[in-house]
Amino acid sequence: MIISPRRWGKSSLVEFVTDSLRKEHKNIRIAMIDLFTVNSAEEFLEKFAGEILKASSSKWQEWIELSRKIFRNIIPRIQVSMDPVSSFSISFDWEELNKNSDEILSLPEKIAQEKKIKIIICLDEFQVIAGFEGYRELEKKMRSIWQRQKLVTYCIYGSQRHMMTNIFNTPSLPFYRFGEIIMLPKIERDSWISFICEGFKNTGKNITREESALIADLMQCHPWYVQQLAHYTWTLTGRSVTKTDIITSLRELLNANMPFYQNQIERMSSTQINLLKAVAAGESQLTSSRVMNEFRLGTPRNVSKNKMTLINNDVIGESGRTYYFLDPAFEIWFRKAFLNEEFPAV
Repeated sequence: MIISPRRWGKSSLVEFVTDSLRKEHKNIRIAMIDLFTVNSAEEFLEKFAGEILKASSSKWQEWIELSRKIFRNIIPRIQVSMDPVSSFSISFDWEELNKNSDEILSLPEKIAQEKKIKIIICLDEFQVIAGFEGYRELEKKMRSIWQRQKLVTYCIYGSQRHMMTNIFNTPSLPFYRFGEIIMLPKIERDSWISFICEGFKNTGKNITREESALIADLMQCHPWYVQQLAHYTWTLTGRSVTKTDIITSLRELLNANMPFYQNQIERMSSTQINLLKAVAAGESQLTSSRVMNEFRLGTPRNVSKNKMTLINNDVIGESGRTYYFLDPAFEIWFRKAFLNEEFPAV
């Protein structure tokens, strides 16, 4: 189980590793399943079955043959068009599906046994299943069936850290200690510096290690934003990068993301915005009388509620008694918009 905020590179990391495994092991099949747009247990089970079948073979005839051979209690409806790889779909009668969900969850192991292969199933944005109606029963079935499978490995990852941690770290829940949990760290500063320098050099442009470090530091080594700021800087630069180029690029980056940041703010209450101001000021005792009065945070109950809302929505993080913005570019924008702070000096 891999847990990290959005845009830290979970999916890229998994894809890199699975591509390597495909090349090294001819008997391994990999199913990549993105659950972000899945809204119900029935949709999950259908998508799960379809992606497992597609991963098992490159021939659509084998998908149909396997379906007929393996499914016992439910009858799949399969559609294949001229381009079966991109347009193959499988569906079920949802009432039958709910009664026989065990058959879907057992599908990977049965296929692996039938074809004498191993299957790796990568489930992205796994936390969305916690919002399904009847999730608790589905969760119990998944754990019960998946833990007994010998030829199938699950790589589960998601970006809503609070929900993912709750699913896999709560002793009373079925997925407690289902496997190893990796809290994905940021890529180290020195690695970013080398990466940026090499990228500019390979395209005929010059950037010093000091300037590369400035890009990494401004974006606090956040993978998405470091690459975005580096790209803006590369586009703006002629032959050699200057610090002024980087700050100008930062302005461009913030302008490009401003609609998203404004939308975030519009969904917040005034006390939540005030709490962000307190976090920006480095306050850690958010329920102290001084902080609540100075920043107009409301009652201690309001503070606790707003804090958890911002944490659950991945706006802020908490480490010990320290609170911090998870999005470094949003923090710079917020400080400028609400605290009248200037851009970093060059």
